[in-house]
Amino acid sequence: MMTIARSWIKENSTLIYFLIGQLVVIISAGAGFLSYMVKLETRVSTMETRGAAFTVGRMDSFDKRITVLEGVIKGNTDSINTIREIMLRDLPKTKDGGRQ
Repeated sequence: MMTIARSWIKENSTLIYFLIGQLVVIISAGAGFLSYMVKLETRVSTMETRGAAFTVGRMDSFDKRITVLEGVIKGNTDSINTIREIMLRDLPKTKDGGRQ
């Protein structure tokens, strides 16, 4: 049995080297992929911890700016309504209640 196995290995040594080479390539590709995934997860974790405070602060500043803009818009709307009322006050009304 051992003699048969040795003779088969000698006859098919090219095939065995090829299969061993493929195994080495697959293992190294798996190790490279695992290394890449670990680096990526480390980056994501770092961004989540460092970036969270920055993002919250930035969103707070956006909220403040939006609140200021809403106040300006409300003031402008009130001014426009006041100007419209003054302009429309002296126009005569039509029979159906609208303005000419």
